[in-house]
Amino acid sequence: MRTSKLKNPTPTQTINDFFASNGQRPLRFQRETWKAYLSGCSGLVHSATGSGKTLAVWFGPILQWLKQNPRRNEWNPKSPPALRVLWITPLRALAADTENALRAPIERLELPWLLESRTGDSSASSKAKQLKRLPTALITTPESLCLLLTHASLKLQLSGIEGVIVDEWHELLGSKRGIQVELALARLRKLNPLLQTWGLSATLGNLTEARDALVGNRPTQPLKIIQGTTKRRLRIQSLIPTEMERFPWSGHIGTRMVPQVV
Repeated sequence: MRTSKLKNPTPTQTINDFFASNGQRPLRFQRETWKAYLSGCSGLVHSATGSGKTLAVWFGPILQWLKQNPRRNEWNPKSPPALRVLWITPLRALAADTENALRAPIERLELPWLLESRTGDSSASSKAKQLKRLPTALITTPESLCLLLTHASLKLQLSGIEGVIVDEWHELLGSKRGIQVELALARLRKLNPLLQTWGLSATLGNLTEARDALVGNRPTQPLKIIQGTTKRRLRIQSLIPTEMERFPWSGHIGTRMVPQVV
């Protein structure tokens, strides 16, 4: 499904059409993140859960590619672009949900990108295929990334990564796995000194320290901390059992309320 009636809409029009198709408009902090990414910045996006952090960082690489490849008639889905974006998730159980969220804009915009995951749950055949050619965007975990970096045959492909996004940075920061990510990022920056790094979090207090730990020693690269929605309104609705007398005297009271809650 095309997102615009124009044959070659501008990247901004394309993104606006995507949000409009969902009855939404880009938020201020999302636009700020896209602008920062396009200007070559690295940084941290701090915003409440469910406020749009994923699209804030995901559309940065997409906009960059759209600017570099404006002619739709030249897009070939059978020949996806080389690896450009690496998405690091702290939990492999979240990889599938993350992949679904990232795939939606790709399919809606009909981008010729190939999006895949590589975690401990990935099949051996899928991993073997990726060792020959990595997808345009790869979702992985700290452990799987470190294993990828041990393959000398992937050095050229990994050096082509333009952006790394670390989801739920607060889950990794200050831990051994966080140090593992920092070392992997240092290796990737050695392969590509212009690599951009962005972190996502909803529960950080020391934003400057968290950002600096993520981006490493980048004296020449502009750094950003982008603040999104920090407080969200809560609406609490109380549910009273329809039949109080039929509740058991003890045990499993909550399960009786499941149909009503649903």
